[in-house]
Amino acid sequence: MPGLVVFGRRWAIGSDDFVLPGAFELFIRLVWWIGILVLYAVHKGQFNCPGGGLLHSYLLVLLILLAFTICVLSALVYISMQGTISNPGPRKSLPKLLYTRLLLYLPEFIWAVLGAVWVSDSSVHCEKTVINVIMVTVIASWVIIIFTIIGVLIVFDPLGGKKTFYFTDGVNRNLESSQSGQLLYNVKNTATRVWEKRIRLLCCCIVQDDDHRVAFTSIAELFRNYFSDTDLVPSDIAAGLTLLHQEQDKMESCLKEPEEVLCHSPSSPVTDDLDIELENAAHYMLFAAAAYGWPYYIYTNPFTALCKLSGDCCGNRPTDSDITGSDRHNFHFGSILKITGLQYRDFIHISFHNKIYEIPFFVALDHKKEAIVVAVRGTLSFEDILTDLSADCEDLTLEDVLENGFVHKGITQAANYIYRKLINDGILNQAFTIAPEYKLMIVGHSLGGGTASILAIMLRNSFPTLRCYAFSPPGGLLSKSLADYTKHFIVSVIVGKDLVARLSMPNMEDLKRRIVRIVANCNRPKYQILLRGCWYEVFGGDPDNFPTELDGRNQDALTRPLLAEESLMVQRSPSYNALEDESHLNSPPQYPRLYLPGKIIHIVEESSSRRLCSSDIKYTARWSNETVFSSILISPKMVTDHMPDVVLKALNSLSQEHGSCIPC
Repeated sequence: MPGLVVFGRRWAIGSDDFVLPGAFELFIRLVWWIGILVLYAVHKGQFNCPGGGLLHSYLLVLLILLAFTICVLSALVYISMQGTISNPGPRKSLPKLLYTRLLLYLPEFIWAVLGAVWVSDSSVHCEKTVINVIMVTVIASWVIIIFTIIGVLIVFDPLGGKKTFYFTDGVNRNLESSQSGQLLYNVKNTATRVWEKRIRLLCCCIVQDDDHRVAFTSIAELFRNYFSDTDLVPSDIAAGLTLLHQEQDKMESCLKEPEEVLCHSPSSPVTDDLDIELENAAHYMLFAAAAYGWPYYIYTNPFTALCKLSGDCCGNRPTDSDITGSDRHNFHFGSILKITGLQYRDFIHISFHNKIYEIPFFVALDHKKEAIVVAVRGTLSFEDILTDLSADCEDLTLEDVLENGFVHKGITQAANYIYRKLINDGILNQAFTIAPEYKLMIVGHSLGGGTASILAIMLRNSFPTLRCYAFSPPGGLLSKSLADYTKHFIVSVIVGKDLVARLSMPNMEDLKRRIVRIVANCNRPKYQILLRGCWYEVFGGDPDNFPTELDGRNQDALTRPLLAEESLMVQRSPSYNALEDESHLNSPPQYPRLYLPGKIIHIVEESSSRRLCSSDIKYTARWSNETVFSSILISPKMVTDHMPDVVLKALNSLSQEHGSCIPC
């Protein structure tokens, strides 16, 4: 629902968000009140000790104060339970109750101070049990006050004052006037500065230079554009994701339309091609995973990794390989050696240098496949996250390539950095001098997969036989023309419902639109949606069939947004408009639709059998295309399916299955 407006400003909390925290505090207050009442009843008439008179008055006032608080909390929780997310009308009296509840904090604070003074007074010689109970009461009061202050800080919206005016008067304002235009400009500038401060605070531990400042501004504008056109609070988004997940599960349980994939029979040439690619992908995924260094090795070998690395990596640094960047105790290099199974002499260059737009990579000789492998690391640091989030589009201009188009700005700059190192520093020349008959292979996972793909496009003219395997690359990477061009030399591997492979600004805008629609049209209170959603995520069961305002409407009505939906959309961002406006060729959006690189292998979980100490998962793979990944799927596996160990496990399972079938 729209953010709650109190004290003349908007807050990042809805009027229906007080049910669960209010009920929890109400339970604490009830137990507290009963305990004080029992204490007072048991010790009634026994307050003759030094300081007992003050204690008697303290307990009486505390009982009355707690009773008032319990009544106000009960009314607050009850009112907050009324209505739906998009229908706050039954909750219009909640701000008054909230003001009353906040006023009660003043006497509660004063009484907490008096209690602390009484407990610390050395002249008080009452029964020890009474003193301990009062001490617990004082501590509980301070804990509740502190948590309330923290909660206020969390839901405080720095733009609340400006948003209140903008949201309430935005429909009736004449945006053609210079005054309203200046107001809108000031709101956008303020929002950008707020997001930039948040990003700087999150990245306070890294050294910041001009590249960082440019990236901060670019990312801040991206967040401002994305969040500025809706009036949703975080709990609305959580409820929307819960509803979308259950809706998707219901659709999957029904008969599905056939995916737009290249189907094949078990004996077709396409199957043989797929099996070969899966075998190669399983092999090269080791290199892509090894690029993560010791974090990946310890993550996959939590009990033995440290012992092995400490025993093997504390010796002298090998001088045969060209190593740049920090690698304390040789843990990174030792992990790469153990994961790939290569020798020291097989590495041409290893870079652990990491800055924004400059990511680690290594170049090695793979004698098994007779290839020179360039492996690029995925996201592992704040600098890498900034590179990921620099999602503006820029042109990729290459000689003798007609299919020029848009690419992801941050990833393209990372690819340019590696390209300069490989060519200008003569790293590839050195590698081909050692093994002139070997072919060039570029691999990477996640951010590394996207960087490897664009790097492969840059090197394609110089190395026509080049091949690239991109594991779980970002979805918003290449324009359609470049994506089609890369189908001849790039293979992307996607597992399940991987979120990153579906990440692009148009897909994020589509997700926002779906959240707004399903939240605005649900006829259940938010607390019921969240409680049922938590139960469904933890314990499973059948998806809940939440009634919505969509039920019973004809098809023509379904194409028009409902009033509740329109109330949650303040204005539409450029990329949001592009989703529905088919004439966007004349006025391109800020974030055009970008696609996955190359041919796409989609690996899905076919069946899963869980045993006492392990689980046996069977995978199936098929050729797919970019349209299958044009929508973000909500699932608990949307993150785990992206992890490199899961990708490697799926590829190894398919490769072993194919190997066991060859003798048959």
